[in-house]
Amino acid sequence: MEATVTHRRKIIDLKEDTFKALSVMAARQGTNLKKLIENLLDKTAEEYDDSEAYRYLSENYPDGKVKLEEKERKEFMDWLGVTEK
Repeated sequence: MEATVTHRRKIIDLKEDTFKALSVMAARQGTNLKKLIENLLDKTAEEYDDSEAYRYLSENYPDGKVKLEEKERKEFMDWLGVTEK
């Protein structure tokens, strides 16, 4: 059984030089610009460490941090896919 993958559509603005450079990169890889950008963003997201980012933000930007009940906290952490160290 295949997993359902949710996609989101977003319009982005690129500087002209960025557009040209990415277009050349896409042509060299034999793909189109849209697919190249999607792949670059997917790779960046896969390499991003959510746990580390959450720890950093909690320690350095605690403003507005509201204490949650344990159940709410667990649901939120599960939703983020974050594990605490």
